[in-house]
Amino acid sequence: MEYKRWDKFCNVINNAKKACENSNYKVFEHFSQVGKTSKMPNGGVKNLLDYKLSRYACYLIVQNADPRKEVVALGQTYFAVQTRRQELTEIEYSMLTEDEKRFYQRNLTKKGNYSLNQAAKKAGVKNFDKFHNAGYKGLYNGETADDIAKRKGLRYREDILDNMGSEELATNLFRISQTEARLRKDNIQGEGKANETHYNIGKNIREVIAKNGGTMPECLPTPKKSLKELEKERKYQDKLINLY
Repeated sequence: MEYKRWDKFCNVINNAKKACENSNYKVFEHFSQVGKTSKMPNGGVKNLLDYKLSRYACYLIVQNADPRKEVVALGQTYFAVQTRRQELTEIEYSMLTEDEKRFYQRNLTKKGNYSLNQAAKKAGVKNFDKFHNAGYKGLYNGETADDIAKRKGLRYREDILDNMGSEELATNLFRISQTEARLRKDNIQGEGKANETHYNIGKNIREVIAKNGGTMPECLPTPKKSLKELEKERKYQDKLINLY
């Protein structure tokens, strides 16, 4: 960031740490101190302070740096643009109908499950039905995918995710993304460990919902029409429009 002296840059880091603390975030989670050594002319070794930063820490550092430096000004502009994009995304999402939100969330869960399966495979998972059921059991108080399907009154092999509302889909997306992140971050190995991780994350999310007074996923209403039915209706309506 064009700082020529480390002590000057340390002042920026310290200001960023204060901003992190004042925002009620845990500083050590975003500014992780790591050891670094440097060889001395006499053959000795000098220990140096260094950090491993989260994305949020990078943002705070850029915001607290000298904007007269070109790279800092570019960085501040970058984060401002990204923040605006996120705001627009949230505004656009809030304007969607419930069914449109379902399609949006379902698309994200498909992508999320693909990434989760890749991480699970790397961890040594072979029985993917058992792996996914572990996550469902944690989140749905012991229910497997089949149990959820029966409770919803679905036909044999009908996709349960296609028969969830936007809130229930968002909850499952959180379970999926958090499990993938944990498998990769902790480099979890072994099918049993992976299943246990998936179960625990599902259970933890359930506990957070309970703590915040939210509705448990099994108590959320099942939409009258599945996403596949809605997709068929869309295609039929498009066909009629093209005919006329």
